[in-house]
Amino acid sequence: MGKEIERKFLVQGDFKPSAGKQTRIVQGYLSSVPERTVRVRIKGDKGYITIKGIGNLSGASRYEWEKEIPISETEELLKICEPGVIDKTRFLVKAGVHTFEVDEFYGENDGLVVAEVELASETESFEKPSWLGEEVTGDTRYYNSMLMKNPFTKWPK
Repeated sequence: MGKEIERKFLVQGDFKPSAGKQTRIVQGYLSSVPERTVRVRIKGDKGYITIKGIGNLSGASRYEWEKEIPISETEELLKICEPGVIDKTRFLVKAGVHTFEVDEFYGENDGLVVAEVELASETESFEKPSWLGEEVTGDTRYYNSMLMKNPFTKWPK
């Protein structure tokens, strides 16, 4: 059983010159209730199923379990997912000893760019690159499972 500790930020500015690897991700949700999300994802040429529990009070920590599954099974599971698909490119960007996962969204979430950094503890310090914007850790609107239900392009301006 795993525990995920991460902080999430909006991105302001150009992170791409510092980016290393990038991967296209398409994902859907078999269950998107906050107490237990069940996600299927095609990441590059691999398939995954992930179960996440509800976050703690700060929103930075929660249970996470993930397993690689055959891409053919992932494609079949995507067909029975709840309505709404998340389509994004993930960029890996080093900053100090940490690597940020920066997601640039497409489709109904076009225009949204979010960075996450995984930490060993909620109090661990990390280098904040100049392109890192407002922290949105714990703001459920930015959870992928919520973005499929209430896409970024439909938010009030």
